Amino acid sequence: MNIGNIKIKGMASLAPMAGMTDRAFREICHDFGAAYFTSEMVSVKGIIYDSKKTFSLMEHSNLEMPFALQLFGSNPKDFYDAVKIISDKFELPDIIDINMGCPATKIVKENSGSALMKTPEICGEIVKSVKAACGLPVTVKIRAGWSEINAPEVAKICALAGADAITIHGRTKTQGYSGVADLEVIKKVKQAVSIPVIGNGDVTSAQSAKRMLETTGCDMVAIGRGAVGRPWIFEEINRWYSSGEENFEISVEEKSKVMKKHVEKMCKYKGEIVGIKESRKHLAAYLKGFQRAAELRKMVFSAQSKEELFEICDSIK
Repeated sequence: MNIGNIKIKGMASLAPMAGMTDRAFREICHDFGAAYFTSEMVSVKGIIYDSKKTFSLMEHSNLEMPFALQLFGSNPKDFYDAVKIISDKFELPDIIDINMGCPATKIVKENSGSALMKTPEICGEIVKSVKAACGLPVTVKIRAGWSEINAPEVAKICALAGADAITIHGRTKTQGYSGVADLEVIKKVKQAVSIPVIGNGDVTSAQSAKRMLETTGCDMVAIGRGAVGRPWIFEEINRWYSSGEENFEISVEEKSKVMKKHVEKMCKYKGEIVGIKESRKHLAAYLKGFQRAAELRKMVFSAQSKEELFEICDSIK
């Protein structure tokens, strides 16, 4: 599959999640064969106002390739100005992704994220602004709609405005993450446009990836929550796609090594104090299904050093 002039190898990408898919986690997912990577969402106003915190979210390594920088906002001119600043001051990503799908209250109250699904014409203007500001491929992440389904309409408008691919989460904003992702709306988006469509929502295994790909006809899947605590899902899907193997799992010893590597990367990129704090939610997810999981999670959230976290990782069974 190609996004503009960028070749994507594989059938599963890492979907962006604020506070979760940082550089450390993206690199862990790279090790297991994720096809491409998207940053945590970055505010266009933060770029315009020269926010150091915003710029830190844009950092990535050569391992994370192809790499998409995801932007959020509500004003087409802000998107244009932000992308121009990126072009002038920073190493360009491979792709610019526009967030039109985040359901978080603090985002939608500013008419950003999935609030844009209520104004399809502005969605198109934003795509045009980003395309005018740079020569990079531009992708869009949308939801099924706000409260009513209008994703096929929004997808058409974005495609006509120049979008190079669409990622569609099969729930409306009002659904949040409740219920199940609607595969039919993903299928309708795929039928509505001629550009690549990436399906998102409830992909937690090779079997669920297969179901989404076969039911909707989408070109690949994007995995968010399904990769948290289980980043080897990408290898599981790649093995299914290449050989038909559906029940891939790594050993307990390998899981322990992955957990320790994740903590190490978090501390390397964020410093030990922040790294330990932000590692806890990931380790809690990794511990799901293990013996003494509840007890170990309590130990994780009380640990004050990297060495304590490593001891917990070594104790899993």
